[in-house]
Amino acid sequence: MDTLGKLFGSQARVKILRLFLLNPQDAYDVPMVAEKSKVSLLDARRELTLLKAAGVITNKSFTKEIIPKKKSNKVSGRATCPDTALVTRKLIRKRVQGFQLKTTFPLLSSLKSLIVSETPLNRDEIVKRFKGTGKIKFLAISGIFIDEPEARVDVLIVGDNLKKRSIENVLRTIEAEIGHELSYGALETTEFLYRVSVYDKFVRDVLDFRHDKVINKLGVE
Repeated sequence: MDTLGKLFGSQARVKILRLFLLNPQDAYDVPMVAEKSKVSLLDARRELTLLKAAGVITNKSFTKEIIPKKKSNKVSGRATCPDTALVTRKLIRKRVQGFQLKTTFPLLSSLKSLIVSETPLNRDEIVKRFKGTGKIKFLAISGIFIDEPEARVDVLIVGDNLKKRSIENVLRTIEAEIGHELSYGALETTEFLYRVSVYDKFVRDVLDFRHDKVINKLGVE
């Protein structure tokens, strides 16, 4: 994505464009764009203003769930014990102003072909990203990585001592770069081999359909 970043002026712009192009029906406000694209609020606000002025996105109000701000009760300058209801604050629904892809933008098709068709990660980069998430024996990609919309998962990871939290952190970072949420499966080697032996539907749905084996130390066909 470095090339696109140079062409479009910033990596943040490319990430945000991907987010809207791959999720045309969804609306996002500034904090959501910053979080999903992993850019600063300042960068998100600047790029959204630019894209709005260019006609790529349009204003869109929508309802989102937010955590209400914690209130502090003070008596004679001293903070009292917080109310239990405030400690366990519930999400509330609030109408906010955000942005959505403008589907009538005249150059939308060309822009999508350029931005979305650019593969954000090659095989070596994918292997590098998952290094340190466990002893990976098998890693297959499908779905958005190879333009297979009907795929069961985007990523299937098999190995020993897999670190689920580390795997999820890697996936969240990749999501920010490609602008789309990823579905994945993570199985310990023994469980995976057992599922293969009993023709488990989930495993067969991955292996029997189009996918790319990035790591295959198990000799899986």
